[in-house]
Amino acid sequence: MKQIIQNLKNGNIEIADVPFPKVSPGKILIKTANSLISVGTERMLVEFGKSNLIAKAKQQPDKVKQVIDKIKTDGIITTLNSVRSRLDEPMPLGYCNAGEVIEVGEDVSEFKIGDRVVSNGPHAEYVVIPKNLCAKIPDNVEYKNAAFTVLGSIGLQGVRLAQPMIGETFVVIGLGLIGQLTVQILKANGCRVLGFDINQERVKLAEKFGVHAFNLNDINNPIQIGMSYSNDKGVDGVLITASTESNEPVHQAAQMCRKKGRIILVGVTGLNLNRADFYKKELTFQVSCSYGPGRYDENYEMKGNDYPIGFVRWTEQRNFQTILDLMSAGKLDVKSLITDIFDFNNSNKAYGKIISGENVLGVILDYSNEKQEENSIVKHKERKILKDKISEVTVGTVGAGNFAKMILYPALKHTSARLKTVADLNPVAAVHAARKFGFENSCTDYMTIFKDTEINTIFIATRHNFHSRLVIEGLKAGKNVYVEKPLALNKSELQQIYEVYEASNRKIMVGFNRRFAPQVLKMKELLKNRCEPIAITILVNSGIIPAQHWVHDPDIGGGRIIGEGCHFIDLISFLADSPITSVSAFALGGDRLYDKVTMNLTLKDGSIGSVHYFSNGNKRYPKETVHVFSEGKILELINFRKLRGYGWKGFSKYNLWRQDKGHNTEISNFIDNICNEDTDLIPFNQLYNVTLASFAVIASINTGSIINI
Repeated sequence: MKQIIQNLKNGNIEIADVPFPKVSPGKILIKTANSLISVGTERMLVEFGKSNLIAKAKQQPDKVKQVIDKIKTDGIITTLNSVRSRLDEPMPLGYCNAGEVIEVGEDVSEFKIGDRVVSNGPHAEYVVIPKNLCAKIPDNVEYKNAAFTVLGSIGLQGVRLAQPMIGETFVVIGLGLIGQLTVQILKANGCRVLGFDINQERVKLAEKFGVHAFNLNDINNPIQIGMSYSNDKGVDGVLITASTESNEPVHQAAQMCRKKGRIILVGVTGLNLNRADFYKKELTFQVSCSYGPGRYDENYEMKGNDYPIGFVRWTEQRNFQTILDLMSAGKLDVKSLITDIFDFNNSNKAYGKIISGENVLGVILDYSNEKQEENSIVKHKERKILKDKISEVTVGTVGAGNFAKMILYPALKHTSARLKTVADLNPVAAVHAARKFGFENSCTDYMTIFKDTEINTIFIATRHNFHSRLVIEGLKAGKNVYVEKPLALNKSELQQIYEVYEASNRKIMVGFNRRFAPQVLKMKELLKNRCEPIAITILVNSGIIPAQHWVHDPDIGGGRIIGEGCHFIDLISFLADSPITSVSAFALGGDRLYDKVTMNLTLKDGSIGSVHYFSNGNKRYPKETVHVFSEGKILELINFRKLRGYGWKGFSKYNLWRQDKGHNTEISNFIDNICNEDTDLIPFNQLYNVTLASFAVIASINTGSIINI
């Protein structure tokens, strides 16, 4: 199928061939009839992409600060590679979609095949959308009109926050698409509406809807007009739907409001607020969030957990339905907002017209003439062979998220393996990974990889809750398996993996890359002739991940200790060359996320280790530091860039120009191990022991006791 994507690095827009999307539980598959280009938002994205690096930085000063902090800890080369990788990400365009349901996933009873629906899906022939982000289209509403629903909901949410009453006077600053929809919603609420814009055509259009509208270029004092329109009492409220860096819209809104008036920011403006504007009148200022309650809440949007109507009357889905009902009742005229209709295949002409600055408003893409092929696999150019011949390792990968694209796939690209297929539920992510790293195919169904008899090795880089299932299915399918940490989320999963592994003749590897870092290998070499147990201390300045992030969900991410802390447990076991025998751990008082934890480990050879995993530090401090105390000598590793030795004969330091956490060596060694060795690269009993130890950390925190492994 085809989908519109934009390259953030250069702003180029492409109608790309991507794999047919796969329906998952809680979602529905929609065949698109029409989609609406959000002129303001999408033009801004295209212009951002076409700007140079300096211009991009000026537009995102918060990101610049993050880059500077990362340079201080990780080095300039690592940081620049990270920035370039981020900018090379393709971005799906569009979020106003209307079409027909052709398949429903498990746990979906609200929709059936044949339903006409709207969604926040992108510009694509087919889209898979969570059920709470869809709504049914009334029979008398055409698809091209229904495509305005999502934008209408953005305006509606702003109106709901303003709480208008019949007879009140409201001002709308900015008469673009959302502004035009907002004024109509206010009129439907029985309000008197005054509008301002700098575009005369939009002013005339607003007047058609019964608005007293003015061109800001033709008037001297919009504040006076607002006061006059309200009989010098001040307007009851102002909704700002404009997009500008200026602070003037907020200032003007405050000046024309009555005492205790309401100002709602729906668009984007400068926010250098003047206290005097708000103080005497006790004005209310609020920023509206997109379509309404539920937006950016993963439990609502992705898991399908609706808010009880008695507590949250208007969710984003209910806002969608309200907009559609207004259209059906003839109280919301969107037909007048349509200025252009383009065949989907001519989308580049549509964007060209928008970027050129022509007077366009509602631009509809029509999919009725498209062939709409249901291709489950997209074939790409074969990988350029870097060596004399391709090895006997043929790889398929599952997951094309940030880690896979920034770390895993670049490492794979430089091995002798044949990269055949990459699978991801996100069609755009799968295609981008395949193109960039030389995979022959991309798809959205991982079973394509498991059923492919040519593929003998799979790499798993999905969310953590899929790891154990995919490992088991991969081993049963006769594949060698590499899985990013963690191996499992609980003992039951780990035991199932053990049983399947024992019955198979395939290899398994977990992404414990740090033991392959060059400086860690040097530390291991220096420690090999020791005669006594050692003491190891690791400090992890992990940084904050928001509490709502999936990694904290025990059923999805397993928490940060199981999901990431296992790295450092493995590193201690590797340096000591001994398994973990017991664990005791403590969490900072009140820490319910288990990301401010001290864990103490004892090892079979008498060595001890401690990991201090803290999320409450500062980004300017190194993320990872390791200290090893051994027989009157010390090794100090700082952020996998600087290694220093104290008391070692013939060794004092080993520094690197760039950070190296061992990923490339790890992947290269794993591929070579499949070809040349009978045993696993990391013995399975070590993987099992480290994973059990990570579970024991949580158990120790919860019980306050020492857990024996």
